[in-house]
Order: sequence, then structure tokens, then C-alpha cells
Amino acid sequence: MTALEAVKVRAREVEPNHRLGGSIRMLLSPGTARSTAGLMALLELQPGECVSEHYHPYTDEHVYVSDGRLVLAVNGAEQTVDARESVLIRRGARHRYENRSDRPVTAVLFLGPLAPSPDMGHVETAEPPGGGPPPSVDVRPSAAADAREPA
Repeated sequence: MTALEAVKVRAREVEPNHRLGGSIRMLLSPGTARSTAGLMALLELQPGECVSEHYHPYTDEHVYVSDGRLVLAVNGAEQTVDARESVLIRRGARHRYENRSDRPVTAVLFLGPLAPSPDMGHVETAEPPGGGPPPSVDVRPSAAADAREPA
């Protein structure tokens, strides 16, 4: 198997982004794995943390909660997503995430298809709690990841 057939990216080698709230790591993306169909990210929210409202004009977002309880608001309607549950957020739907529990939440996000360009993929509709740029699909993992082996 060649590196182009399977690429392994370790979460610890991807810098977290905190602009939208919580911790978002772009795991498999055009920058980390040369993906072209979509991207996979890891979302971690500590108790009381939230991800500010936003939407994706070209992309559906698949959410799988692996640990904890996530409160999801889609176009203003809230629902709870527990561990080992998933939800699909259709492109164009405004959404936000919140951890109202006393335990951390971990979720895997898959977004696809990709927008025509990275700057068209994400629209903020509320002031984000963190500073800096939004999560980027073009960022490569840390230098340690350059030594990664094919999966």
C-alpha cells in the first residue's frame, strides 16, 4: 500500500484551533492527507464550552459523538446527541454546539463535499469566542507528522 492509498494522521500532531470555541483539529483534509472529497475533524468541548453558530454553504456535516453529551442547535432548534449517536446537518443550516454537562465531549466531524475554495466553506453567523483565523483545511500536521508512515 502506498502513502497515497492510505494516510494516517495522529490527532496529537495536529494543532488545535480555538477560534470557534472548544478545540477543533483538522485530521484528514486537503492539507493533512490530500483529501479531495471532504474532511474529517476532531471536536473536543470541555464543560461549559461551545462552538459559535455558523453554516457551510456547500457542505453537509456528519457528526458522531464518541464520548459525552452534545447539545446541538440547528436553525434554532435544539437536540441532544449522546455518545455513540450521530446526526447529519444539511448544507446551509445554521448550527452551533454546546457542552452543558460536567464531562468533556468528543465528537468526530466529517464534512463533504468540499467547497469550491477553502474561503467559501465556512460562514460565521455569530461572534466566535476565540481569536485567530478559523480552522484551515490547508494546514499540514506538525513536523513530527512528516515522518508518519502509511496506514
